[in-house]
Amino acid sequence: MPFQEDYTQGKDRPVLIVDRAGDYLLCLMLTSKDYDNASYNDPNFVDVGTGTWDRQGRPSEARLNRVIPVLAADIRREGAVLDRNRFDDVARELGNRR
Repeated sequence: MPFQEDYTQGKDRPVLIVDRAGDYLLCLMLTSKDYDNASYNDPNFVDVGTGTWDRQGRPSEARLNRVIPVLAADIRREGAVLDRNRFDDVARELGNRR
């Protein structure tokens, strides 16, 4: 999806699709900034590891405190598949917030 912070960047932000609500896909933003580490453990982020969503192969984290509804038609490029164990970790962390 487009970077919401600055649409002029011309880049897409990777997201993790976690559910569907009607016509919308419910997405979590992915970031390569390290918010969940030994010196600072932000509970709003969970590690998801590396994947083809980051061209530089950097480890990513999913932001749990902001679920973004996106119309399927607005997805601008093909996605990557997160392995089931890592997806389940994210889903568990997200579920613990309810």
